[in-house]
Amino acid sequence: MKTRKLGQNGPTVSAIGLGAMSFGGIFGNTDEAESLACLDAMLDQGISFIDTANIYGMGISETIIGKWLTTRRPTVIIATKASFVSGPPRRIDNSEAHLRAELEASLKRLNRDHVELFYIHRREHARPLTEVIGFLSRLIEEGKIGGYGMSEIAPDTLRAAHKIHPCTAVQNEYSLWSRQPELGMIQACKALGVAFIPFSPLARGMLGDTPLAKPSDGFRSQNPRFTEPNFSENTYTINGFRAFCAARGWTTPATALAWILAKGDHLIPIPGTRKAENLRQWAQATEISFTAEDHAEIDRLLPPGFAAGDRYGDHQLLAIERYC
Repeated sequence: MKTRKLGQNGPTVSAIGLGAMSFGGIFGNTDEAESLACLDAMLDQGISFIDTANIYGMGISETIIGKWLTTRRPTVIIATKASFVSGPPRRIDNSEAHLRAELEASLKRLNRDHVELFYIHRREHARPLTEVIGFLSRLIEEGKIGGYGMSEIAPDTLRAAHKIHPCTAVQNEYSLWSRQPELGMIQACKALGVAFIPFSPLARGMLGDTPLAKPSDGFRSQNPRFTEPNFSENTYTINGFRAFCAARGWTTPATALAWILAKGDHLIPIPGTRKAENLRQWAQATEISFTAEDHAEIDRLLPPGFAAGDRYGDHQLLAIERYC
């Protein structure tokens, strides 16, 4: 596995990380033994960067990772997040009191005294950015976090935050079917020396070797891209890309990840799974090199904006910054 820098002054990590959202049961029933085996397979593949959050299973994901860290004692980089308050009503809280309490709870579950990266999961727009970034910089000084990040933000928020204290990473959705970051965020991160961390780089399971069965989990079953007629249309379109990958001897997930990696050396995608066999399909990604003809064919098969349906339903848009 090749490596990349997690921000200009951050640690070196594997060029691909592991997103641990599914450890918490968001995409179907979770199994601790299965998740632990996935983490073992991750280490075998040379992946050294794990991304989780306090709300993934309301602490389940972090607890599983903490158990694994305690029993295996691997050298890995951990990122976690906080900001959501379940409610009702569901809301965003970037206050010092909330973020500190949630970070301490995360550290306890992870069996760590610090994490290398701590994200604001969403920005609370009513709270001054100077207050939020000022607190995050104090956490860095205290040694609780190595650096801070922000998720689902716009380039202007990044630039404003970075002026207050240098940002380590931005985590936004980016994949062959969600390409908004190409309209400013990837460029802003490059200019500032900030790592760009694409989440859902495999289109929430759509970019697998086998066509995805229509999901029934609570998240995707209410997402416009996974409801009919959009789901069938998207499956049909992606089947052409699967055939392209197979003809070249590449797995579909590895090809999709290689496409992201080719967009810049500051991009570190974090595909998610809890199944070791899925993770092993990513291994080729850092070894795939595209020709100009390959790029042209991918653009023909999956042109920008090809996806039918929005990437979120209206009920899933809380605090997301949509800048285009």
